[in-house]
Amino acid sequence: MMHPESKRTTGNEPEFPDKVNPDTALLIQKQMRHRCSIKRTIETDWIRLVCGADAAYTQDRIHAAVVVMTFPGLKFVERACAVQNIPFPYIPGLLSFREGPAIIEAFSLLTTNPDLIFLNGHGYAHPRRCGIASHIGVLLNLPAIGVAQRLLTGTAAVPGEEPGSTVPVVDSGEVIGMAVRTKKGTKPVFVSAGHKIDLAQAVDVVLRTTTTHRFPEPLRAADRLSRECLQGRSGR
Repeated sequence: MMHPESKRTTGNEPEFPDKVNPDTALLIQKQMRHRCSIKRTIETDWIRLVCGADAAYTQDRIHAAVVVMTFPGLKFVERACAVQNIPFPYIPGLLSFREGPAIIEAFSLLTTNPDLIFLNGHGYAHPRRCGIASHIGVLLNLPAIGVAQRLLTGTAAVPGEEPGSTVPVVDSGEVIGMAVRTKKGTKPVFVSAGHKIDLAQAVDVVLRTTTTHRFPEPLRAADRLSRECLQGRSGR
């Protein structure tokens, strides 16, 4: 198991190439899949800092935000924003090539080292088993969890109404994620392991970081910050 003081590393990892086209992006994604692991590498009790990452858009610019919080207390620690030209069109299944470069830049501005990251999107619950949570997790060498509002692939029944109720997301007979009822009276979210974490731990951490909303607090905070960044109201 990885010690909680392990650091993220980006220098030796492949970044996103400039002006990548969809065919090249598919090849990169398939190669990245082989670098991704959905095995647990850190015990939950070792986690001290968690981070959410999200992005908002204008017509031609992407505003990426990352927010670091304590775990399990969910106290604010640090935040950062990065603004770039949108590098890639919206293509379902290739979100990492649209949002990833700006998210990586926002991470580079942090002075703290999160133990785990939440991404607004999928990890293993992806047609090629390598969504944005997997891609960013590999590049940052961090445990990563994908949390999405809707499925990209596979099917799932509706979980029970009680918070913590789950049902598997299944694709071609394989469990690739979990539909999770995080709050009573709200729609479920779809959780999948991204990198360096297994599905059971991913679901557990999502539930532990969900408070008043159906999404984990670090993701909610990153969503708010990305919109503030877009509106020119953010600050480090």
